[in-house]
Amino acid sequence: MLNGFKDFILRGNVVTMAIGLAVGSAFTAVVTGFSKAFITPLIGLATGTVGDFSEAQFTVGRTVFPYGLAIAAAIAFMITAAVLYFLIVVPMTKIQAKFARVEAADPKSEKRDCPRCFTEIPAIASRCGHCTSEVEPIAGALEKAGLDKIVIPAAR
Repeated sequence: MLNGFKDFILRGNVVTMAIGLAVGSAFTAVVTGFSKAFITPLIGLATGTVGDFSEAQFTVGRTVFPYGLAIAAAIAFMITAAVLYFLIVVPMTKIQAKFARVEAADPKSEKRDCPRCFTEIPAIASRCGHCTSEVEPIAGALEKAGLDKIVIPAAR
């Protein structure tokens, strides 16, 4: 039982995920600090609130609603999401697209029905594998498979 747990913990993707979470929480602290130090005071100045905008609140009866904290958290979230998207997601997508391999078309992946026995056969087939009747291959499927230049001899 402990060996299974050890294998789970030492698996590469678990360690990578733990490191990613640690870096993410540190990054969140930096963004939250930046938001509190610069962004919320700027919004406070623009809206006429004195000092830190995150201190903004209103009261209904004896209940206090600190709406400034919610707005500051939303701003921190938007900054975090934008930075992660533009500095990590976009470059990684470009790198993956650059190194992505073009998969060869599988000649047998496209299917159609045999006109005689109605069983499913490959679109490039010239003979049904079930009833052995001759069928005309679909030209588009032959092009995709790169077989459009091959001449199939006529049946005798």
